[in-house]
Amino acid sequence: MVDTLLIGWTTVDSEAAAQQLAHGLVESDLVACVQIDAGVTSVYRWEGAVQSDAEWRLIVKFAESKSEEVNAYLDAHHPYDVPQWVVARAEHVAPTYLKWALGEGE
Repeated sequence: MVDTLLIGWTTVDSEAAAQQLAHGLVESDLVACVQIDAGVTSVYRWEGAVQSDAEWRLIVKFAESKSEEVNAYLDAHHPYDVPQWVVARAEHVAPTYLKWALGEGE
């Protein structure tokens, strides 16, 4: 079976939470890489009111074969009650990066 690279996005409310989640995912050997973007603003409805909050966005690259484990890790360690977790397949990936990200080029 050929594995596929997935890209997932989530957000947290502090740099410390972003670092903790990113390091935990990588150190658990569940993901290839997590990039952290600072200074994003999320506008959303929560408990009947419109909210606007500064957040840190995590961009997570991982093999599709590990998606259930990644989901379980986020369920257990994400600081939000209802975290954003949106995942897409990477359609076009440089072959050398794909090989590395899927753990075949370490």
